[in-house]
Amino acid sequence: MNNITEVKSARTGDKYYKIDHNSGLTIYLYPKPDYNSKYAIFGTRYGSVNNAFSLDGGEVRRVPDGIAHYLEHKMFECEDGDAFVKYAKTGANANAYTSFDKTCYLFSCTDNFDESFRILLDFVQRPYFTEQTVAKEQGIIGQEIRMYDDSPDWRVMFNMLENMYHNHPVQLDIAGTVESIAKITPKLLYDCYETFYNLNNMVLAVAGDLSVDDIIKTADEMLKPCEKHTIESFFEEEPYEVVSDFVEQKFPVSVPLFNLGFKERAHSVEQKEMAEIEIIISVLSSPASELYKRLDDAKLINQSFDSEYFNGQGYNAFMFSGESRSPKEAADMIKSYIDDLKLSGIPEEDFEIARKEVYGDAVSSLNSVDNIANTMADFHFNNLDIFGIIDDIANCTLDDVNRRLREVLDTGNSTLSVITSGE
Repeated sequence: MNNITEVKSARTGDKYYKIDHNSGLTIYLYPKPDYNSKYAIFGTRYGSVNNAFSLDGGEVRRVPDGIAHYLEHKMFECEDGDAFVKYAKTGANANAYTSFDKTCYLFSCTDNFDESFRILLDFVQRPYFTEQTVAKEQGIIGQEIRMYDDSPDWRVMFNMLENMYHNHPVQLDIAGTVESIAKITPKLLYDCYETFYNLNNMVLAVAGDLSVDDIIKTADEMLKPCEKHTIESFFEEEPYEVVSDFVEQKFPVSVPLFNLGFKERAHSVEQKEMAEIEIIISVLSSPASELYKRLDDAKLINQSFDSEYFNGQGYNAFMFSGESRSPKEAADMIKSYIDDLKLSGIPEEDFEIARKEVYGDAVSSLNSVDNIANTMADFHFNNLDIFGIIDDIANCTLDDVNRRLREVLDTGNSTLSVITSGE
């Protein structure tokens, strides 16, 4: 029997359904009556960092770097034709991505939802790999790897991660290297698929003008029950300290780029902690923030300035990024401001502005079916709730956020990555 739970938000008046499907898959449906657009995302907790793992306590397997991304590419090639060609007939806009800790397949549409939904559930459950198609993909992904190697935005981030992490595979390019993908075989792809593409390790999130009965009816027809297994990923011990505090690479850029990373001890982030972190990020990098104004007045940043909290299986970090004609000066000002703020505390007015901004962004995101489904899938893997985080943001106090600020953003454990023209 499928177990259906209705979850309502007293704050927004919205609701969603969580369906523990008898196949083992967790399904979320967020109804948006009278919306034309519909969106679905089907994801697995499997990304580039999962290159050493065991199944049901068995032997630890190590697989080539980049295999999760490689598998994502190959999944669209079905024995009876390419999934993108099938989507073209329904008019859906389909895509997929591999991140550090998940792989997701998605589509959006206004019409023919059920047909597109069936395509999604079909091809993600039906892998098809041959020696010939796997070998062909090596050349395609090799070109992609070389393209990213020539991207200043990509290199400034991975240079930072390489300078931050000694051993954790988050420092490795998601697509792997030309050498690592050359080791990928159909058998390795099937082995990784059978391990991680188990419905008990996956999530399906759907948003739009859709009914629970219709989603369950299609799911009952299309989903193949899976036996639940225990999957464990293994990572080498990671020191707290960064590798070094500075790295520079030369590229033909008109304005230097920078990524400033603050490394934390790896831990699972609780929902209340995440709400407090989002407010801290707004306090530090929102265009309305005092730090942003100081950096802007000093002409150390432009509108590209941004920040995010970066966390997953075995890694946690804050990152600031942007363009700057004086990246080191910008980084010094950011670190100095953080140290001063920890001593003085966030001013109440700044806190309220940030809390309201974060709360408003979270509520307004519920007007987009794409944002809803993507967030629900991501939150599922991180044990967060889309309504619960809104409540926690609303209930955050200045004392909560100041206490959290004193625990994070160790300016003595940061690294600055810079891309310059070399002139």
